[in-house]
Amino acid sequence: MNTLLAGMNTAGFLVAALFFFRFWWRTADRLFLTFSAAFLLFALNQVLTGLSVTGQENQSLLYLPRVIAFALLIAAIVSKNLARDSNRP
Repeated sequence: MNTLLAGMNTAGFLVAALFFFRFWWRTADRLFLTFSAAFLLFALNQVLTGLSVTGQENQSLLYLPRVIAFALLIAAIVSKNLARDSNRP
């Protein structure tokens, strides 16, 4: 049952990644591309934890893609806000 839920989460993350990639394709805004990459990393994290044989959540290296994804999201939002503030008169 746990593997089924991990698969459903992975599919959801992949759909979100494609959704943001489509917006990036239309607008060429770097924010959307970064969000797409972050959701791909979330999907990778779900695959890694779903296929984990031990079932122990104390394996911190399995969660490294999630940490990188959150760092990407934070950096993209901060970068977008700083760029918007620098364009003000």
